[in-house]
Amino acid sequence: MVAGFTYSQILSACIETGLLGVLAEGALDTATIAARIDLPLPGADRLLRGAAALGLVERLGDQWVLGSEGAALRGNRGIAEMVAHHRLLYADLADPVALLRRGGGGGALSGLWHYAEDSGRGDAGSVAAYSALMAASQPMVATQAIDAYPFHRHQRLLDVGGGEGAFLQAVGARVPALKLALFDLPAVGDRARDRFDSAGLSARTRIYGGDFLRDPLPTGYDIISLIRVLHDHDDASAMTLLRQINRALAPGGTLFIAEPMADTRGAEPAGDAYFGFYLLAMGSGRPRRADEISAMLSEAGFSHIQHRPTTMPITARVITAKTTLSK
Repeated sequence: MVAGFTYSQILSACIETGLLGVLAEGALDTATIAARIDLPLPGADRLLRGAAALGLVERLGDQWVLGSEGAALRGNRGIAEMVAHHRLLYADLADPVALLRRGGGGGALSGLWHYAEDSGRGDAGSVAAYSALMAASQPMVATQAIDAYPFHRHQRLLDVGGGEGAFLQAVGARVPALKLALFDLPAVGDRARDRFDSAGLSARTRIYGGDFLRDPLPTGYDIISLIRVLHDHDDASAMTLLRQINRALAPGGTLFIAEPMADTRGAEPAGDAYFGFYLLAMGSGRPRRADEISAMLSEAGFSHIQHRPTTMPITARVITAKTTLSK
């Protein structure tokens, strides 16, 4: 368990130096790698040996190539960005007892999304870093979420807290007839507009600016999605959001939730250990078990609650629920 932090930092060094990108171009010897990643020869040798022990690189004679783990990382968009931003989390965890005593927030990681607490508005500069990070890591979740549910059964999808629109872009590509809409802070919505323009989705997409905890949600949608949103909020705020969605959805409409959840079989530490402390450092939210989310949905007025399997539940699990037909 103690060694895990060292392994994480070796991975961070591989990302920061660009080592994996250099080796993606082909096999190289240690001296060439050292020059390319701006490390002294002994430092490069030490990093390469450590990375090889973790499967990130492999020795091939007197040269080095990408290992299986390094190739997998290179092949999954967004992972490098997620690794790089963990330096903020590690800074907050340098004194974990102090973090626990103050109740989280106020540190390096929470600075990524402090704009959400600024009357829920933010500006273009303050929303950029967190929005870009979530968009970059969205493909890891989007494919699983879309595979888990038949979105083609619906006509109009509203993604609440949808950031730069990466999830909507993925759904739009899979379900061409689906009308799309995004609700997020105005400055975040502006970033999504650029994405939709580039993807040719502007004609079928609408963007609403607002704070989903303070402003009413738009109506007329038969499905609303929350992608890695609910666990970012404490219980009171999460319940406010669920009730807002229940009011906004059409009668018989569907709420679609996708996020990592606590007590996921085979990935228990990722819940209350990793996400528990990650969200503490962020200053808001907590990982919830699937049954906890189901209970919250019932309290908010939803029924027909279903847990739907995903291919990689450590990253995201899916729950759907419906509003009553007699709203």
